[in-house]
Parts: sequence; C-alpha cells; structure tokens
Amino acid sequence: MAKKSIIINRLDNVAVALCDLKAGETEQGVKLAEDITKGHKFALKDIKNGEQIIKYGNSIAHATADIPAGCHVHTHNVKTNLKENLEYEYNKVPTPVKKVAPRTVNVYERANGDVGIRNEIWVIPTVGCVNGQAKEIVETFKAKCGEEGFDGVFTYTHPYGCSQLGDDHERTKLILQKIVKHPNAGGVLVLGLGCENNQMAAFKAGLGEIDENRIKFLVCQEVEDEIEAGVALLKQIAAVVKKDKRVKKDISCLKVGLKCGGSDGLSGITANPLVGRFSDYIVAAGGTTVLSEVPEMFGAEQLLMNRAKDEETFKKIVRLINDFKDYFRRNGQEVYENPSPGNKAGGITTLEDKSLGCTQKSGAGPVEDVVFDDGFVKCKGLNLLNGPGNDMCAVTNIAAAGCHLVLFTTGRGTPFGGFVPTIKIATNSDLAAKKANWIDFNAGAVLESDFDTQLEKLIDLIVEVANGKKTKNELNNTKEIAIFKTGVTL
Repeated sequence: MAKKSIIINRLDNVAVALCDLKAGETEQGVKLAEDITKGHKFALKDIKNGEQIIKYGNSIAHATADIPAGCHVHTHNVKTNLKENLEYEYNKVPTPVKKVAPRTVNVYERANGDVGIRNEIWVIPTVGCVNGQAKEIVETFKAKCGEEGFDGVFTYTHPYGCSQLGDDHERTKLILQKIVKHPNAGGVLVLGLGCENNQMAAFKAGLGEIDENRIKFLVCQEVEDEIEAGVALLKQIAAVVKKDKRVKKDISCLKVGLKCGGSDGLSGITANPLVGRFSDYIVAAGGTTVLSEVPEMFGAEQLLMNRAKDEETFKKIVRLINDFKDYFRRNGQEVYENPSPGNKAGGITTLEDKSLGCTQKSGAGPVEDVVFDDGFVKCKGLNLLNGPGNDMCAVTNIAAAGCHLVLFTTGRGTPFGGFVPTIKIATNSDLAAKKANWIDFNAGAVLESDFDTQLEKLIDLIVEVANGKKTKNELNNTKEIAIFKTGVTL
C-alpha cells in the first residue's frame, strides 16, 4: 500500500500528506483532528504558541497559536521567522562527490570550443518595435525555404531596447548579446530598427569576436524591404548551418539550469530532491549546473553558504543575497512577501518552507562559483546565478548564462518554456497524468518507486533531449524570453 504521508527529516515536528487525508484517520501514529489536503502539513505532536515548526530538519516558521497534534499547520497558525538583516558566518561542511559511470551525448561543436544541443537559426530583435518584422521574416523564410537540415528557425521577441535608462538599458543589451552567442544557435540574424537606444553598432561591438558567416545584422530603416532583406540573410545563414553535424562528447560538456515554478507541498519531497541528485551526478561526471531564483534562497541561504568551496565564494553568496534584499527595499517592498497564492494552496506556508524545498535542486555538492549579471558560467560544478524567481525572467537568465537546457520542476503545472529546451518535471503523478501535454517527466513516481530508479530514468531523458529529442515546450512551440527590468522607462 502506498504511503499516505511522510516525515522528511527525523527532527521534524510536522508530516506532509501525500494524498488527501480525512479527519479521524491515523497517520504517523497521530489521529488527525481535521482534513489535510495533499501537500499540506499536520502536527506530529502538540506544538505550543511560539514554538518552532520544523520541516526538512530546519525551522520554517514559529507557531502563532497552540497547535494540537493532528491539526493542520499552515498560514493560519504560523508565521515566518525571517527578518530584514541577517549576519552570516562561513561554517564549511563536507560536500563529498561520488564517482559515477560515464555517459555520452551527441552535440554540435562550435568553433570557439562551446557545444550546442540544438542547431537552430534565431532572429533576435534589438528593440520591440521590430517584433512584427522579426516574426514575418521567420514565417516568410519557413514558407519559402522550409527548415530541413537544421533544428528550426525562431524569433525571440521582447518589448525593450528603447526608452530605457541606466542598468535596464545595459541589461537588455547584455542579455540579447548573450542570447546571440548561445551555442544552441547555429546562426543568428540580429534585427534592429535604426533609431532605438540599443544601437546596432554598439550592440555589434559588444559581441566581441564572432563568425560573420553565422551572425548577420539588419537595420530595417536602412533597406527598402526589410522582409525580403531578412529572408535573404537567413538563406545565407542556413547554407552554413546545414553543414553542421552532431559529434559524440562526454556528458560533462553539458551545462544544466535548475528551476522550479508553481511549487507545491511535494516539490521538496519528490521533484526537487530528484533534480538535486541529478546535479550531484552531473557534477561528479565533470559537468555544470546552475541554480538561480535568489529570493527563493532566502531562509536557506546559510545552508548554501556553508557549501561554498572557499571563503571567497562564501562572500560572493553573501553579496548575492544582500544585493537582492537591497533591490526589494529600494522599491519599498517586503523582502519576505512570498510564497505565492498558488504555492500556499499547494501546501507551502512560508518563504523558509519554500526556500528549503527550492534549494534541494542544488543537491549536496560544493558551490563552485557565483555568477552576477555581467557574466557567463565559467566554472564546472554547481554555480549560483543572480536573478529573480519569476519563471520567464529566471529561465532567460539561466539560459543566457550558457545553459543548454533547464530542468523545471512544478507542482501546479505550467506550459512555459524558455529559448532552450525546458524539461518540465511534475512533483506529483496527478499533475503528470492531467497535463501530459506539458509535462516531460513524472517525479511523483519516486513515491511508488525510489530515487535511484527515477534518477536513471531522468538521466536517460536528459541524454535523449541533448541528442535532439524535443521537449514538450518545443513540441508546443512555447519558447519565450523575458528580460528582468528594475528601473525607469521613458
């Protein structure tokens, strides 16, 4: 008989329902005093007003009333412990990495030594004013020339590139430049208007060294028919891209992003720990993973800091956390205004609850580096990346930093996908069955099986995707970008 509830850590004073439970049932040796919805918590013992609520072996809140054993533990009777300013200490913990069996993938090797898992052609607008032209160029090219010989032609539109000041302008330019140079693109057409702030000459100069046979530039105001001119340039790019062939490489060549969205009470029990095991696996194999969503580290940041490889990396993590808190305060917002209504409905009570579940995606390995807004991922191993929790912005940041694909865990479900393959991993079997058109992998199966079995299946899927198998977001053509904005628009 399948388990109906789980105690995550032996220190916990709450358990989590794995299915809907009825008042009067006995679970974990406790008679339930009320109905408990799947993903939600119930008290394993009498918890006094002011006493800490322990989940994952750590405090996630304190009780705001006496909570008898068997009662629902949630937002109505607990409150976060988090405060605005915290002092951090580096207490390094052992982070052993085991040896793993080697695997290979078939990828595209680029001239600069990077590899891509797709060989696509992209049209990237420098400004939102030419989004319509970018779409028409793509559709006209596909109608006239087709997509045989490469993995498709796409445009990634956005509303920015003009009337932005300071950091916003620079961030828009930098994100778009990083997308242009992403190795999943065999070739790119950069499309400008001509009068925007994001001027083509400066944009091109910021790209550094490029292969001009693969990256072309078009300013719409400088030609009579931008659609005809754009299609002509795509034909030139396609002639080069069609010659590319996959080659066998060790799986250590992969850079994999780690993201969660629409989390529920099972996220930290099934999908996120499974992804964490994958992170440990690929790091042990010599590969790279990237964890972002800085606001969803609040409450679990000290655990990440203790895994920093050295004092310098620890200080980078402190800066990462404090800079994002400063961003909240500059805008007059509550630092701990989280989780979302959907998270709460799914059983997540406080930001500590959410963050302790979220950061499980990072596994147990050492944090090798922290990447801020201006950089690419350079270090092998686990990296932390600056950025918000918002799904579209976070996946864009992760992919723009160099990740070939993103593992995206979800308990509530979302069709969203980024400009790189986005593997959607359900936290529960009900979601996987209901939204099979969105979900690529069911991590809820760990409750009927075990983590080792499901990890092997997940690795198999990731290898297949790296080799060319399309994810659900690719099949549904839900491939989007969103650029993080913090400042003034003119």
